Amino acid sequence: MSNKRRYFSADQKVATIRKHLLEQVPISDICDELNISSNLFYKWQAEFFENGSKAFKTENNTELKKSAAKNSSLETDITHKNGVIAELVGENIRLKKQNGLI
Repeated sequence: MSNKRRYFSADQKVATIRKHLLEQVPISDICDELNISSNLFYKWQAEFFENGSKAFKTENNTELKKSAAKNSSLETDITHKNGVIAELVGENIRLKKQNGLI
């Protein structure tokens, strides 16, 4: 029989670590419940503590705001260009009708 690989989402991993840290559930009980090795739990915990500072960084927010501002600016430019193109096409049609080409 082949064992299918199971994947745990980031939320599931955080909930598991939180269960141990806040509710004081023993690691062995958690590992038995999820059918995982204690080494895997400790790997998740180490990764959690190494990357925990990312939750408090504001760089992501400033980058997101910059991207939103750039997106808004580009949308304004596109709207302006569409208006200019529509005006030119209208003028082109008017001139063709005036010269009898249409």
